Amino acid sequence: MDKAGLEAAFRAAGLSRLLKDIDYIAKSAIRLSAAPVDEATLATGASKLGGLPDLPPALSWPDWKGLPQSFIGQIRLADVRPYDINHVLPADGMLWFFYDARQETYGDNPADRSGWRVFFRNAADSLQRLPVPAALPPTSRFRAASLTFTGDLTLSQFPDMEIPHFDWTDDEQHKYEMLLSDLHARLTQPEHQLLGFPDTIQDDMRLECQLASHGITDSDSPAAAALAKGASDWQLLLQIDSDDRLGMRWGDNGLIYYWMTSASMQARRFDETWLVLQSE
Repeated sequence: MDKAGLEAAFRAAGLSRLLKDIDYIAKSAIRLSAAPVDEATLATGASKLGGLPDLPPALSWPDWKGLPQSFIGQIRLADVRPYDINHVLPADGMLWFFYDARQETYGDNPADRSGWRVFFRNAADSLQRLPVPAALPPTSRFRAASLTFTGDLTLSQFPDMEIPHFDWTDDEQHKYEMLLSDLHARLTQPEHQLLGFPDTIQDDMRLECQLASHGITDSDSPAAAALAKGASDWQLLLQIDSDDRLGMRWGDNGLIYYWMTSASMQARRFDETWLVLQSE
């Protein structure tokens, strides 16, 4: 949906007064449409979910606590460049995503920092499709899917956190929640997405990322209070939905989310991501 369509949806929902806030609560995203495929038909270096990673010689398959991590997918950044209207991502290169094969990393424990990995190379040359490690359990290996991309506008599920002077009535908040539910119901595929506002199942994740990434577990501590103001700097990099077609299921039909601060994104420090798993 583009901005004109979103504004029309607000008017149809009786939310014309809230159009003044739309720039705070709408954020551009890139939807990933996955189609299961015979991986042998995919060119080396193609964007995909699941299957086997195509890595340069300098990178090896990461592990965590003695077990290879699950390969989540890879994105050829030239493929998404036409949809990255704010030029948030690098224009060229590749991103690779991995996650704890045991799915015991949830984002709340600072000690789990290496339970996922994101690799970035701005020149993806001499890629090799790695064989699956023998130690990776079959349930932690995912079927390959080719990817196509579309631009979209996503809405915040927590508008009071985005708007500096929040003045919505209870009725307006209820109508907005109904609009979110209606827009969500229109999505016909698993909600795989780059950038934008996430499809949150539980609480907002930004404070959790801010505290856990700084080694803080006590949200009531003085250290947490000092760090809390930086929570708004975190932005979604990638969310991957449960997708039975690929054998991906996160907890109880949940999602995994890779987050970064704006500063890390601008500096292309993709090793500074933080991952959260949420499920129903």
